[in-house]
Amino acid sequence: MNHAQLVALGRALRVLGEHGEQLSIDTLDAQLHEIRADLNRALTQLEESVSKPKPTTRCPEHPTGPVDESARDLCLLCETRRRAAHQPTAMDDFSPPVAAKEVRVQSRYGIREDRPQPHERWVPEMWNGKAWQLCGTPRRGRREAELYISAQRRQAKAASAYRVVHAFTDHVVVRTWGNTEVPAAPHRIAYRDD
Repeated sequence: MNHAQLVALGRALRVLGEHGEQLSIDTLDAQLHEIRADLNRALTQLEESVSKPKPTTRCPEHPTGPVDESARDLCLLCETRRRAAHQPTAMDDFSPPVAAKEVRVQSRYGIREDRPQPHERWVPEMWNGKAWQLCGTPRRGRREAELYISAQRRQAKAASAYRVVHAFTDHVVVRTWGNTEVPAAPHRIAYRDD
């Protein structure tokens, strides 16, 4: 709908609103014919301004797509995508066969599939003055983590200390750069005389 169509349609609807306010039991047939002509004019302008077909669904992505009455937005395409995402397959690449999951006697240490597999990560951390905090995404290699910390130390706002933590089954500090102890200095408050 362009601006001219919008203005014309708004004007026609305002005229119809004025007719609605003036309706009463004493309304003459000539006035009813005038209302009918104004109503037809508004409907014609509305038909000219509508360029797309009537939406069949409440889906903003597929407004004229196929309809599924059981879907919350009536869209068959989106509902099919949602159903496919929620249904796990019986056998996929990441899960062992169903028969392999069954264990007759359970060990006191648990089943291997129940425990998560350890992930080896090299975690870069920085000293913020009170505690160690993560300063980047965990890396898969030690060299990559050390290169990242070297780049961090070259920045203008570098922390006082950095370290790399090897996170495998336990967390082990591998290497530390800088000093975490800040010398205790008296606090000075500067006042300006204006």
